Amino acid sequence: MLVDYLKVFLVGGLICLIAQIMMDYFKMQTPYVMVTYVTTGVILTFLGIYEKIVDFGGSGATVPIMGFGYTLAKGVMKGIKEDGFLGIFTGGTVAGAGGIAAAILFGYIMSVIFNPKAKP
Repeated sequence: MLVDYLKVFLVGGLICLIAQIMMDYFKMQTPYVMVTYVTTGVILTFLGIYEKIVDFGGSGATVPIMGFGYTLAKGVMKGIKEDGFLGIFTGGTVAGAGGIAAAILFGYIMSVIFNPKAKP
């Protein structure tokens, strides 16, 4: 069990380290890093590489934003198998619907509890 935790930590930490390097040394803004990571997750999934990373690192690979790209790509591939061409448009949405709904719900709850204020 300790080895599993170590793998998760290493994979998740490496993903975060790369993002931090992109922001600190290449001066990339956060939205660009996020888009790059989602796109990279999709591309690596279609190439069959990210599945191996997920098998090794578990939630260290699926929880970061690259995991969202992985979820979208897996959903599209499943949608294509089930619905054909229409699955290209519906598969990713169906696969990511639970995570998106949870993010909206918890974001709303936190905004009610903590009363956020816009920065001037």
